[in-house]
Formats: sequence, structure tokens, C-alpha cells
Amino acid sequence: MASNFDIELKDAVPPLVLALDVGSSASRGMVYDARGRPVGKRAKVAHTFTTAHDGTSEIDPDQILDEVRALVDELAGALGDHEVAGVAMDTFASSLLVVDEHGSPLTPCYTYADGRCAEQVVQLREELSEENLQQRTGTRVHSSYWPARLRWLAKTRPEVVRAAGHYLSLGDYLMLRLTGTLATGTSTASWTGLVDRHTADWYPELVEISGIDPRRLPPIHHLDQPVPVAEAEQKVIAKRWPMLAQATWFAPITDGLAANVGLGAHDETAIGASCATSGSLRVLVREMPETLPTGLWCYRVSHDRALLGGALNDVGRALAWADVTLAVDQVGAQALSDALTAEPHPTTPLVLPFFSGERSTGWSADARAVMVGVTAASAPAEVYRGVVEGIALSYARIASQLREVAPQPEKLFAGGGVAADRPELMQVMADAMRTPVTPVTIKRSTLHGTALLALEVLAPDVRRAKPDRGETLMPDYHRRRYYTERFGRFQRVYEALFD
Repeated sequence: MASNFDIELKDAVPPLVLALDVGSSASRGMVYDARGRPVGKRAKVAHTFTTAHDGTSEIDPDQILDEVRALVDELAGALGDHEVAGVAMDTFASSLLVVDEHGSPLTPCYTYADGRCAEQVVQLREELSEENLQQRTGTRVHSSYWPARLRWLAKTRPEVVRAAGHYLSLGDYLMLRLTGTLATGTSTASWTGLVDRHTADWYPELVEISGIDPRRLPPIHHLDQPVPVAEAEQKVIAKRWPMLAQATWFAPITDGLAANVGLGAHDETAIGASCATSGSLRVLVREMPETLPTGLWCYRVSHDRALLGGALNDVGRALAWADVTLAVDQVGAQALSDALTAEPHPTTPLVLPFFSGERSTGWSADARAVMVGVTAASAPAEVYRGVVEGIALSYARIASQLREVAPQPEKLFAGGGVAADRPELMQVMADAMRTPVTPVTIKRSTLHGTALLALEVLAPDVRRAKPDRGETLMPDYHRRRYYTERFGRFQRVYEALFD
């Protein structure tokens, strides 16, 4: 059944925004009105990354460019005579490609998941103080960030470095080809790991350590600084998409920022939780914390805002393991749901759900899943409950550090496939974090957030419509003692094995 949040074109309040989202599995597009409501149908083109056992994870940037143009063709074609006031785009974060002086790609787009720079990660950790790096850039040494990846590129493809015109994220390349302007968004730049979180500009010393010329990096544009369109590309746009002829184009942002805003966590009062294959907790703050807890990252996303948070490798991935290994199809859907909604019990196994290593809060890449308290009497549903509690406690570890530097959040908005498919997790999260959890049920909250950020500039005085949300789940006070004890045991087991 269609949501009341979605509207037809005839009911749209101008100005309109065309939003684009380049994700890990597909590129998507949608038109939104001034109230932030989706107009008409969403457009989608699926894609996959090219992967290999050596850590390769890449995609052809021109393939994505063709996809984006096809999305705009489809969406613009459905608008008739209605003009678009703005074009906004988000992409998956921490991508890298190199172009020559003419803007032609010299490399594929390396995605956040490309791990071939593991050797350079080790080298940088020996050269740099990760604590100092985190306080300056909000990031640590990791294979998804540019410093290690640029060093790997210089070692494995020196001819590319010699011919490099510019080093770009995927969204920067798309913007260059569509508008003729070299530009990056503040959040996109921050997710490279090369931005000083205090100045919101490239960090010169780290750029030098990474081995590149700072003049090869694109200028940074904040959320309220649109990208000018070059004259030649303006003519192309006016001819191919006349309804975009007068549109304002915004610099590309990251999907993490867009997702938070799309969920409704657009200020210090709310935490945004992504619950998908992986997961995260984020808070958008206007006051930059001077000192960061060791378990968090902090990305500058505009001149007046930063995104604080932490990420989990295994949320849906952990549940997928449990689905198969514990043969829950034989348990029965109702019996499993009953076990997950029952009162917590001390015989439930304690699970540290690090099935593919840990990011926040300990950054132990070698951590692996641990189960404590499994006996011959432990039924599959009880172990599954332990996995769910372990995920919730992992979120609680991030939340406890978030409150050290962003103490105001009183509510949490959760979205993603796992939030929809396994709603029982939401109550366990509320109990473990002692925070009300509200599931956000709109589809494509990332696209929604991308449009909302553009509307801050295009229609600042128009009141936004509230997205579809489920019933808020309140933490149960009577379960506080249980989860306090569980949290402590989780920490003790972690410190004994991985600290």
C-alpha cells in the first residue's frame, strides 16, 4: 500500500529537488518537493563491485556516470513542464579514482571495501600517532581512507601518479563530468581521512605524508555553497534536460550524512542508527568537540556541522550467520520471535558478534566472534537471542562514548533492512542503550536526506513533512540491571581477548 508520505506531481509544492544516490548495490534517483516528500516513482539501476580474493573492490566510474545520466533522463522525462530547482547527489563514502589533466579516468574507482593497501596501513601505523591523527582528522589509519591507499597506488602504479591531474572521490568525478566544475563536498572530502576537522580544509601535512601534491585535490564546498556549472555543460544540460536548465547543483555528499538526515537525526537531539549488513550510530553536531573518545570518528560535513559516530562491521551479517548456522527455519518464525521478545534470562549466551572484525569502539581488525556460556542445554533460539543482544550491546558501546561528547540525544531513529526484517532487535537496543528507539519506515531514507540538505538552501522557510515512522519503543526499566550486568561482562571478555 502506498505511503501517505509519497505524493503525485500535481500535489507537489515547489521548488523541486532531483536527488541521486549512488550506493553499493545500485544507483537511485527521486524527485522531492519543498516539503521533502517523494514525488512520483523512484528510478533505479543496479550494479555490483568487481571483487577478488586479494582485496580488490572497484567499479568503472564511467559505468556509474552512464547510470546517473539514465536516472536523470527517466526522472526528468516524467516532469513535463515542471522545473527542477536543485540537483543533489550522495555516494558511498571513501572512494578514490585518479583522472588526467583532461578529466579522463586513469584508474577504476576504488571503493571503501578495497583492502589491497594493508601493507601501507601497517607502515603508517608505525610512522604516525593514531591518537594524534584521530584528534586532528577524526579518522584513524585504515584501508578505506586515502593515506594508505595513495601510498599503495604510488608503489603499484607509479605511472598513474606521474600522469595524475586530480585525485577524486566518485561523486567528484560525476560532478566534474556533469557540470564541468572541479568540486567536492565537505563530507566527501572528510571521508578521505585527509581533512582537518577543525579547519574543514585539506590537512597539508597529511597530504604530504600521503605523497601527493595538494594542488591535485578538488576545492571543498560546504552544504550552502552550490557548484557553478561551466558554460559548455550548461548548454548540454539545457538541451538534454530543459527542466534542469536553471537548476542549482550541489557538491556531492556522503551516504552516511544523508542517511542520518533522512532518518530525522538532523541535530544534537537525536541519534541516527543504520541497521543493515553493517551498522552505525551517528549524531550531527554544531559544536565541534575538542577531544574525541578513542572509539569514535568525527567527520566535518560543513562549515557549521560535524558528524560524530561509530560503525559496526556485523549487524545483518551476524544475523545472516545465525539464520543459517542455527537453522532457524526449523525453529519456526513465531517461536524465534517469542524468544527475542521474552524477558531476558541470565542463561542466554553472551555473544561478541565480531564475525568480520571490529571497528568501533576498539578498532580490533583481528577480533572474531566469541560465545560465552553456551551449554548442552542451549537451544538455537537462545543462541540467536545472544547474537541479537550482542549486536545491541555493540551499539550501546558506541552510544556510551557518544554521550561523552554529545550528551543531549534523547531519542534514536533507526532505519535499514534489519530494522524492518528483525524488529525485535529494536526493543533490545532500546533496553541495552536506555534510549527510546523509533523505527523509520520510509523507503530510501538516504535519498530523502540528500534532498532535505539541498532544501535547506532552496526552501529554508518551508515546513518539512514528517516521514513515516513506527511506534517508539521505550526502554524497560525493569531490564536495566540485566543489561548493565551484560554490558560489563561484554567489556571484560573483550578486554581479556582483544584489548
